[in-house]
Amino acid sequence: MQVLRRHRGTVSGETLAREAGVSLRTIRRDIATLQAMGADIDGAPGIGYVLRPGFILPPLSFTQEELQALVAGMQWISRQTDDGLALAAQNALAKIDGVLPPELRRALDDNALYIGRKKVDASTVDLALVRRAMREQRKMRITYRDHSGGGTERVIWPIMLGFVESKRFIAGWCELRADFRLFRTDRITSASVLEDHYLGSRRLLVKEWRAKEMAAKTLPRHG
Repeated sequence: MQVLRRHRGTVSGETLAREAGVSLRTIRRDIATLQAMGADIDGAPGIGYVLRPGFILPPLSFTQEELQALVAGMQWISRQTDDGLALAAQNALAKIDGVLPPELRRALDDNALYIGRKKVDASTVDLALVRRAMREQRKMRITYRDHSGGGTERVIWPIMLGFVESKRFIAGWCELRADFRLFRTDRITSASVLEDHYLGSRRLLVKEWRAKEMAAKTLPRHG
């Protein structure tokens, strides 16, 4: 079930068998069992399987390593991103804590790993605003200061947020340059979300940007 959820699309029986460490025959038998339990799994041998949303199994147990990974990830989000995501991470961890048995709950308080805090970010951009614009696929109007100190007003289509060391970036299509650009948030002096939606799918735009980046074999230019 976890493998099917992770792939989110059609998965071959061979892939399921390889990841689960069992035979293809076992996978076919287990798929039939899950379907009999009510799991909405489409597909057949030789075609592949896809899990439709809506079916929930009882909570799975976590290993010590999995819990440690969760704690490290939550620490990173809390200390390296912004207040909105930090609160969401803390709430998510509290929900996990609430359903764990006592012997595993102690692992959430384990201090074996330490994630450093980010340096002070000079940016005044509300990243929650940027995330909302990305979710709703809305354009943003920003005033951007280049490396020489000059400012330009841009309309951008935000498609991704980047957190690299102490820097924060917005990747998006720039209408002024008619190309993809990276914008450092500490160089954005004003930002607002527009009513206009941008064209296409944000996820497809991300794929297009990455493909162009790979083809050029260079990082996109700033601003």
